[in-house]
Amino acid sequence: MATTLMMIGKSDSKVKAMSLMGVVLLCCFLGFGVESVEGQVHHVVGDDRGWDSASDVASWAAGRVFRVGDFLWFTYSGALDNIVELATKEELESCDLTNPIRMYTDGLDKLPLEQEGSRYFASGNHESCKKGLKLPINVVPKWVMPETEIKRLPTSEKASLAATPTSPPSGSSKIRGPMTVLFGIMMLCYAFVL
Repeated sequence: MATTLMMIGKSDSKVKAMSLMGVVLLCCFLGFGVESVEGQVHHVVGDDRGWDSASDVASWAAGRVFRVGDFLWFTYSGALDNIVELATKEELESCDLTNPIRMYTDGLDKLPLEQEGSRYFASGNHESCKKGLKLPINVVPKWVMPETEIKRLPTSEKASLAATPTSPPSGSSKIRGPMTVLFGIMMLCYAFVL
């Protein structure tokens, strides 16, 4: 009977250890999920003024970095204006609104920046576009450090940055630290079971 109780006690500790390992794994996976979201930036075009002919969207955009995975939010009066996305810089500069690739008319539009490259937005009202209500943006990959940030670095850091590769780190190097911690916790749980 005593042997049976000892086996039940040992079995309970195994169950507790396995439960603890399950909780640790769940926390790690949740942590990895948050990591992919925390890099997103939601850019509200024109800040408090929104997309309006009185706001200076060119100044608003100056110095901002738009990355893949970010979002652009356009807020405007849908009854008075709309937004067109144009294919070329020439169309934007000349306010040629005759052949837009997309039109936004809701008054509150959330646009995902899903790929790198240039995008061109203009007011659907030709007069507003001519007065400067247009926005060219350049979407960069998530991992690129823009020139404006590089210029702010001390000279010694610029030299070391130039010596480093420009490609993003591999996924395995991002996971190595957390996986080591996870392995250590699992080993501690196993030690408690024995």
